[in-house]
Amino acid sequence: MHVPAHAFLRRLVLAAAACLGLWLGQPLPAAAQHLADFLDQVTPGALLPGADRFGPPEGSPPIVPAYAGDKLLGWAYLNTDLTTATGYSGWPIQILIGLTTERKIGGARLMEHHEPMLLSGIPPERIDALIRGYVGADVSGVSSVVGRRPLDLISGATVSMMVIGDSILRSAVLLDRRLRPAVAATTPPPPAVEEAAAVEDWAALLADGSVRRLRLTVGQVSDAFAGAGYTAAALAAEREDRAADFIDLYAAPVSLPMIGHSLLGEVAYRRLRAELKPGQAAIALFANGTYAYKGAGAPRIGTFDRFALVQGGQTIRFTDRNQRRLDGAAAAGAPDFAQADLFLLPEGAWFDPAAPWRLQLLAGRGTAFLTFDLAYDPPAGDRALAAPPLWRVLWRADAGKIAVLAVALALLTAIFFCQDWLAHYPVLQDRLRLGFLLFTLVWIGGYAQAQLSVVNVLAFLAALRTDFHWDVFLMAPLIFILWAATATAMLFWNRGAFCGWLCPFGAAQELLSRGARALGIRQIAIPFGMHQRLSAIKYVIFLGLFAISLDAFATAERFAEVEPFKTVFALRFARDWPFVLYAVAALAPSLVIERFFCRYLCPLGAALAIPARLRLFDWLRRYRDCGSPCQRCAHECPVQAIHPEGHINPSECIQCLHCQVLYHHAQRCPVITKRRHRREKLAATRGE
Repeated sequence: MHVPAHAFLRRLVLAAAACLGLWLGQPLPAAAQHLADFLDQVTPGALLPGADRFGPPEGSPPIVPAYAGDKLLGWAYLNTDLTTATGYSGWPIQILIGLTTERKIGGARLMEHHEPMLLSGIPPERIDALIRGYVGADVSGVSSVVGRRPLDLISGATVSMMVIGDSILRSAVLLDRRLRPAVAATTPPPPAVEEAAAVEDWAALLADGSVRRLRLTVGQVSDAFAGAGYTAAALAAEREDRAADFIDLYAAPVSLPMIGHSLLGEVAYRRLRAELKPGQAAIALFANGTYAYKGAGAPRIGTFDRFALVQGGQTIRFTDRNQRRLDGAAAAGAPDFAQADLFLLPEGAWFDPAAPWRLQLLAGRGTAFLTFDLAYDPPAGDRALAAPPLWRVLWRADAGKIAVLAVALALLTAIFFCQDWLAHYPVLQDRLRLGFLLFTLVWIGGYAQAQLSVVNVLAFLAALRTDFHWDVFLMAPLIFILWAATATAMLFWNRGAFCGWLCPFGAAQELLSRGARALGIRQIAIPFGMHQRLSAIKYVIFLGLFAISLDAFATAERFAEVEPFKTVFALRFARDWPFVLYAVAALAPSLVIERFFCRYLCPLGAALAIPARLRLFDWLRRYRDCGSPCQRCAHECPVQAIHPEGHINPSECIQCLHCQVLYHHAQRCPVITKRRHRREKLAATRGE
């Protein structure tokens, strides 16, 4: 049977990935699993102490009641069914959690993850111990759990563990809100309190964000179809007025008292409150324009397929049973609307009106469809009980480190912008570089543990191919800032800004080389032809990792152990001896060949080198005589980035500025010396 070449190559890559995965003792990642797939792996008592059996799944997303005999003790659920728990790997971290009827976390069990920092090097018992720290947390009030984090975070895996803890707490809070009426069924209700009848006009509702708007013109929609490659759909409305409204859509959660009173009026709002079930929410939609958000087929099939409500990891759709017609908006100053409807959320669907959500609008022309989002971020007053996103918590916690890194990046920027002036002072330039390398090694690598990795590159490329979310990358503030700085610097100075100054492992190699030379250890000079061929190895390694990541991302992360960065900085050599031995072996050649790993093996350096020729500027100055006949810079370049012909290879240059010091040095640069001798000879001749 004939197998296409691309299929054979894919199978070959996967076979190699499987073999190496088995050698590392880690299976290839499976697809994300669901609650039922995990329940048979735990006993009921592990999640709800005293429970002896699980009941049948209930609701959507599903939860499973746990009983001791006939007594209900609580519910078991999967965290990813209720909230996002995307880790540093880009894969979901799946945890079984038990919530007691007393609204406390009864137990939690980590079931599946693909976090590179947790797959090897971190003892499983340490992970389990930290997770057990959340058992007993009371989630009856959001304010009591926001910001609650165990103090004994695992060094090197802080982001992963923070995601785990945040997911446990957030999912428990969301489930508690969903179950609160059932939990309180046996408790006498409190005395009725008349809700505040505060009313705002239309302009005020728009100004404070209580009502959100999505306005699309015919031209904007046509341009969107054209940009997506749907030429026929883009031309379908060419005879229409491009400035006319395709849709002018407004949305608001009218189950919130102030918004409901204002938009529906007193009578309609009280009628809505009487109809809503405990915990049920409702939204109102108003629109003008040529496009109907309900769709032409809604009266026939009873389903509104042109819009959906999205919050967290769930998408909520509506049917005609959820719809209530409105005459318009009751708020003073509201315009007249051609479309106005009230939609009750389906029973069993959980929704937090005090947390951000979005309305996804499906626009179609012929057989082409695009979606447009109306994002709703509730006003501050309605979000008082909503927990902030985890990445914001992490950025606030790292504010001091962020300030230090910002100062360091500002200094490095000044060094590069002033490099011509600085090159005239070789001692000052050398001391600045030595000090910065020590800062990079000790502070960035050792203290802040902010060593960039090829895993970051693979994760970013994978996110671009799937459902991209900035939140995943924002959870590591220093890593995010360093990547932003590196990407910006590549436009100016190629990869050297990072590889030569901000990479802790590169700094360690250069400092080892300096120390070896100071001790008189003889250095090995590699012939330029051999150097060029050895340099290709790191590109092969990177492309191999990238190929594996296309189909088995978590496996590619394990293969990325070719970088010893995790062993050296994240785990500080506290690993099994093969990893430690490899890390030492990667550093040792730098004693005789400066930056050996950087030059020949580093996949991160290869990833950054590939776009190096796209830089906008070339600030490294050269003489016409450089390379022919002068070879001094080429011989003294610490990474052999200068070709014997005299040009600098931007893919290999680390921007150490040594060649610029030679360029301006009156005694060491042969070109300057030769010119000076000519001037002296000419002056002497004229004097005679």
